[in-house]
Amino acid sequence: MKGVFYLSQSTTNTLHAQSNELRQRFDKEIQEFSDALWKYCRYLTGSPWDGEDLFQETMLKALGGLYTRWQPTNLKSYLYRTATNAWIDHCRREKRSLGVLDEEHEPIEEFADSLDLVEALEKLYELFTPRQTAVFLLMEIFRFKAEEVASIIKTTPGAVYATTRRMKTKLQENKHAPRKPKSKETPEKSKVIQAYLNAFNDGDLEGMLSLISDHAHYEASLGFLEVNKNEIREGSLAYGLPGHQAIQLLLWGKPVIVVLASSDQGPLIHDIQYQEVENNQIVYHRSFFFRKEFIVAAAEELGYAPQLVKPPLNWENE
Repeated sequence: MKGVFYLSQSTTNTLHAQSNELRQRFDKEIQEFSDALWKYCRYLTGSPWDGEDLFQETMLKALGGLYTRWQPTNLKSYLYRTATNAWIDHCRREKRSLGVLDEEHEPIEEFADSLDLVEALEKLYELFTPRQTAVFLLMEIFRFKAEEVASIIKTTPGAVYATTRRMKTKLQENKHAPRKPKSKETPEKSKVIQAYLNAFNDGDLEGMLSLISDHAHYEASLGFLEVNKNEIREGSLAYGLPGHQAIQLLLWGKPVIVVLASSDQGPLIHDIQYQEVENNQIVYHRSFFFRKEFIVAAAEELGYAPQLVKPPLNWENE
């Protein structure tokens, strides 16, 4: 058909192998920064879910943008700059006010560190603009120098100091303000999701596949993407189901499927998944199997331990 182009299987395999090798090298280089960067994305967006999406977007943008760097690059600053710019671009598209970072011509004063940082972090998204939030996180939590923050945020060091000072004052003033109530939502009990759980726990691969649309997207974030049932059958499910137990829980306000692996220490979180259902079929499946920072944070939230060794992954030595 005119206008429709396909890569040959050999070309696809070659490009996959080359990009995978580059990705693995990149992951190794950023390993010492990834945990803190995920937390930065989480608190910058005000949500673990939005933070996870921002983290993934940052990884893709950072890796894809390396070809534009012709000079020696401070990798840590490069990653945080990429994350900040991606979030600000998102907020701009959402028509959120980004805020202006004004300088104050006053002596810089040192503040006693009397703020409850956990409470402060949970209030940043509610009280401040995206650029203000980024300044506070970079300066007070991740300990960048004012000059580095100014470069990342595209402002001046004087504005960084002044913004931080004003934010600390406002946080103190709102220290005892009530928090927003957490979601009271309970996990949805749709027939399709319940049937998926039953098939998974029974090891019924064909029963599970029967619930998936022929054109479903099956994604393991930062791992792989399959775009129809045939790819799913011949790809990620080619060797059947893992034989673990799946349960439905509420994670940060979203109903998810938690896959638990048995161990001598009790059940370990092997994977976290969620599905979107339309017309009684699963049209989108997302897995966080490859996402260490997300799995570890979710395990802490849910009261389980994460599975750190699960081939082909070994997070125990990282």
